[in-house]
Amino acid sequence: MRDALAKLGSDANKINPLVPVDLVIDHSVQVDVARSSNALQSNMELEFTRNRERFGFLKWGSTAFQNMLVVPPGSGIVHQVNLEYLGRVVFNTDGIMYPDSVVGTDSHTTMIDGLGVAGWGVGGIEAEATMLGQPMSMVLPGVVGFKLTGKLRNGVTATDLVLTVTQMLRKHGVVGKFVEFHGEGMGKLSLADRATIANMSPEYGATMGFFPVDHVTLDYLRLTGRSDETVSMIEAYLRANNMFVDYNEPQLERVYSSYLALDLDEVEPCISGPKRPHDRVTLKDMKSDWHACLDNKVGFKGFAVPKEQQDKVVKFDFNGQPAELKHGSVVIAAITSCTNTSNPSVMLGAALVAKKACELGLEVKPWVKTSLAPGSGVVTKYLLKSGLQEYFNKQGFHLVGYGCTTCIGNSGELHESVSAAITENDVVAAAVLSGNRNFEGRVHPLTRANYLASPPLVVAYALAGTVDIDFEKEPIGVGKDGKEVFFRDIWPTTEEIAEVVQSSVLPDMFKSTYEAITKGNPMWNELPVPEASLYSWDSNSTYIHEPPYFKDMTMSPPGPHAVKNAYCLLNFGDSITTDHISPAGSIHRDSPAAKYLLERGVDRKDFNSYGSRRGNDEVMARGTFANIRIVNKFLGGEVGPKTIHVPTGEKLSVFDAATKYKSEGHDTIILAGAEYGSGSSRDWAAKGPMLLGVKAVISKSFERIHRSNLVGMGIIPLCFKAGEDADSLGLTGHERYTINLPTDVSEIRPGQDVTITTDNDKSFTCILRFDTEVELAYYNHGGILPYVIRNMAAAQN
Repeated sequence: MRDALAKLGSDANKINPLVPVDLVIDHSVQVDVARSSNALQSNMELEFTRNRERFGFLKWGSTAFQNMLVVPPGSGIVHQVNLEYLGRVVFNTDGIMYPDSVVGTDSHTTMIDGLGVAGWGVGGIEAEATMLGQPMSMVLPGVVGFKLTGKLRNGVTATDLVLTVTQMLRKHGVVGKFVEFHGEGMGKLSLADRATIANMSPEYGATMGFFPVDHVTLDYLRLTGRSDETVSMIEAYLRANNMFVDYNEPQLERVYSSYLALDLDEVEPCISGPKRPHDRVTLKDMKSDWHACLDNKVGFKGFAVPKEQQDKVVKFDFNGQPAELKHGSVVIAAITSCTNTSNPSVMLGAALVAKKACELGLEVKPWVKTSLAPGSGVVTKYLLKSGLQEYFNKQGFHLVGYGCTTCIGNSGELHESVSAAITENDVVAAAVLSGNRNFEGRVHPLTRANYLASPPLVVAYALAGTVDIDFEKEPIGVGKDGKEVFFRDIWPTTEEIAEVVQSSVLPDMFKSTYEAITKGNPMWNELPVPEASLYSWDSNSTYIHEPPYFKDMTMSPPGPHAVKNAYCLLNFGDSITTDHISPAGSIHRDSPAAKYLLERGVDRKDFNSYGSRRGNDEVMARGTFANIRIVNKFLGGEVGPKTIHVPTGEKLSVFDAATKYKSEGHDTIILAGAEYGSGSSRDWAAKGPMLLGVKAVISKSFERIHRSNLVGMGIIPLCFKAGEDADSLGLTGHERYTINLPTDVSEIRPGQDVTITTDNDKSFTCILRFDTEVELAYYNHGGILPYVIRNMAAAQN
């Protein structure tokens, strides 16, 4: 088998994928430097210093493989570049026309559905196989029709709308389904508003949220620099195939699997949090909801802060000036992420809030870490054109980079005095961000309360300095004239925003930005590129490491693996996210990953993040289940990345416990509640458990992409029967589990019932979540990558 793999490697540059690999882009930026005029350049220099090996690997790939285009780092976020530049809507290849479609390795690939392009996220494992020619398989999804009527009220933003839609669809239940938006309200939504809603499909659980092509779509294509000829071709093709929606014509009644409706006039200003994207709170109820969270027991809506400690004030010194924090104090305010930064109305709206605040004499406190990370260079152009960037700067919202920052956990460090005030006094500090994810431990280890909000609200909360405020009744601050300034005094009208958008967002901005997007920058262009088509592994690298997935692999599939007398590694409740399973943010100083890096001479200041080190399996295996906010039932309510080694009763890090089980020759399984694996389409959330020796996950339900990733890594996904879970079955996790699967794959069927027995004579039935025959083939081969490699090697012979 090793000879076959070597032959494949030598021919790698001859492998021509079935679909073009249009974009490989590193779109995350660590916000080390924030409130500074040179933040962008400083952060870029730090990124290239830290990630030189990774960037070099990507650049090597662009020369070693055919049909692969790399858009260099610092160019923008992948989804916004896709929306503004790469998306075709209709392909025209040598006179043959067909609809555009896309799969991407980030779950927010769905943003392109706002442009009428069918697209969704898959795991990196599945994408790797697809690029090597493996077709995708899926169960035909149900389609939910979501009817929109009316028009958004004055002062209500697209972010308010998407948070409302997210709550509605999560409650309805759309995991694994398509959502199609329709109705007369569609004509009142800009393309950017639609893209905002489509982007958050993963948060409401759908495979995609689709907006058919209409006149609004065509206008956007022209705005973003697509030629009139191309736009005319798209319209003609779609009309000829009955795929164009014209709201000036009578609408046919559509048939859907299920139906929802929303009058846009009913949408209210809101935010979501403090721990999940679908926990929406209207702005008028925020203060009472916050106090309820302080009172409630620890959970998605609770912090269990004793009454006598809820009003405490922590005073400290910040760079020589007095400062103070309370529960709910905002320490991070970030305009970030793909969700909103493609939308000129909310970006310019936020800048107008900053301008009005400046004119009234309000300032963001200096200890609030503020940042502005647009998804595209076009945003900078229209902020400068409007003259509003200077007001962002005055309020501390300096440009820090183009791409994912705070939303993916790349917040950078807080000032040491702020960190000390929080940790030494157990303050429930808050972050407010315009992103799409606010799961525990994701944004920053020290912000236990994290709220999603529109960019204008991010600025408003930064000015207030706390989430413990009623914007309708309480002032944000005191102006330069000594008078109280209220929320209504700094909030722009819909007409004000529309006027600035109309005058400042111009087609030439998009054309000039994207004409030069593949040219890179001096730091990228100076990276050396090896000429060899085989990558040369460096055994001393702590960033890029040869993975063990093909170690000892033979040409013959291993077949189904028996799971007998397995121990439970972890016992979870509901809503365990991929950030809990495989965090992307900072590497904690006391973690197994930190120990590994220190042993190899890496200074703590150079740890970087798990996301940056995802090319090294040794780091990532140690980072699996390393989220400091994880809750494991074995620990009786204690929070942290520990578990119990059942045979001895020792409390160990998850990595150490898994290593101990493996050394003893024991398999392990995981017990979980509903929505296991929600959040990012992070392939390491499946690769990591596989490397730890996990053979199966038994849960109430899975998020779509994570279930697929588990299958791709050869881990068995099983669901409890409806109405049952570990608690109702009396399972504590201290049992040993045997999964009674046939040893011949031909005797296994997608979705069949499987009996599981324990060493204390319990027996229960689960549903096997291999959903297609193709997934059974992957399982038979030990995962999707061995399956693809064996097929390719066989074809070579």
